[in-house]
Amino acid sequence: MSMHRLIAALALAPLALGWLPARAESPTVVELFTSQGCYSCPPAERFLGELAGRDGILALEFHVDYWDNLVYGSAGKWKDPFSSPAFTARQRNYNVTIRKRTGVYTPQMVVDGKFEVVGSREGAVESVIEDARARSGGRVKVSALPTGAGLKVSLKDGPDRAGGVWLVSFIRRAATRVLRGENHGKVLVNHNIVTGMRRIGEWNGRDTTIDVASVRNDAERGCAVLVQAGGAGPILGAAPCRAASS
Repeated sequence: MSMHRLIAALALAPLALGWLPARAESPTVVELFTSQGCYSCPPAERFLGELAGRDGILALEFHVDYWDNLVYGSAGKWKDPFSSPAFTARQRNYNVTIRKRTGVYTPQMVVDGKFEVVGSREGAVESVIEDARARSGGRVKVSALPTGAGLKVSLKDGPDRAGGVWLVSFIRRAATRVLRGENHGKVLVNHNIVTGMRRIGEWNGRDTTIDVASVRNDAERGCAVLVQAGGAGPILGAAPCRAASS
């Protein structure tokens, strides 16, 4: 075998054996807090859609509800169909933990539960993502594999630090014609729009397997698993749900 063929074979060997790089095992989690009622949010939403297509990043969009009652002159107010007070609470908890403030703003991105940045400042977001990756050692290895209509979640080799295991459900893509409010007349395209989070187990530093029933993961809807310290602490591990054919 020639040297070139030997090098190529060695490069492909990890893939043939099913090994994945560390970043693929535990992607960097980017959460965008946004609202369809926020005039400055569409650029951040477009950027999140770009991030969602990148390897090694789990991008999630949380729509907050504090814009829903804002009256924008004659255009009135717009009720974001994806907003939830639970997502506002999640953002507020992050800001108390990270910024030591109760105030919130949009568009805000939170990376790995540790860093926050204005979501429309792409260069700053890229820098924060790289910083988070540089500090991402020792994360829980998470897999979320389909089992009929359910999901088998496996956790292993992580830090000896307690955390909750969360199943996040989301809509992969949606286009909304906004009729009122600051963005009236626009068609907004959103990606990985979170519709719910539920706690499915606990991480206590030991290998764990969790069976989850009735999980939707198809072309329109997706899901992911987060292991997170505290209610809004650092992300200890994460993985998107694997499709049955992948």
